[in-house]
Amino acid sequence: MSSLVPVVTIDGPGGSGKGTIARLLAAKLGWNLLDSGAIYRLAAMAAMERGIDPVDTPDLIECCEQLNVVFQQDEAGNEQIFLDDEDVSLLLRDEATGEAASKIAVIPAVRAALLARQRQFCQPPGLVADGRDMGTVVFPEASCKIFLTASLQERAKRRHKQLKAQGNGISIDALFRDMAKRDERDANREVSPLRPAADAFTVDCSTLSIDEVLSSVLEIVQQQVAL
Repeated sequence: MSSLVPVVTIDGPGGSGKGTIARLLAAKLGWNLLDSGAIYRLAAMAAMERGIDPVDTPDLIECCEQLNVVFQQDEAGNEQIFLDDEDVSLLLRDEATGEAASKIAVIPAVRAALLARQRQFCQPPGLVADGRDMGTVVFPEASCKIFLTASLQERAKRRHKQLKAQGNGISIDALFRDMAKRDERDANREVSPLRPAADAFTVDCSTLSIDEVLSSVLEIVQQQVAL
């Protein structure tokens, strides 16, 4: 990780909109993008496909270290993510995958195995990194740190709308319960718990549109980073 490369971190709970805002901000700045949640989801998917029990730490760590992952965009600019040469872009966002990723993310050895890989994304001209511990652990010296938050009700509503558009029939009540459990697990894990960095700017986007959140975040970045 080079201190000469500016980094903006965007952390927050699931459904807060951090992934959307990170992608829009990276595109606007012309910077690289790190979707750290995708890294953990890919590790979880690879483990499930290989029949690895999350309790089997050695095999799980080996799986993390051998991830064959490619991030790219199609001709329309849509994100494409490949695992072992298979396009898993849609499956990656499934709630079951997110639940599995949250479970392996509490394992210290998993986080250690994936830390170096995440830091490799820090390349010129700059990086926008979204996740849950980007500003506290992965890039503690980031130029600017943002923490997006929103009420659980609003986050569940947004995620339900997103999944429904993808053909997922999960009920909003079940989704609310799953997200509440994940919030609790992420906030109370021993390693890299979900929390704002001490020097992060918190943006509550419960009642804001995507454009309004992006505008607020961009204003903060422009004040903190020499663009």
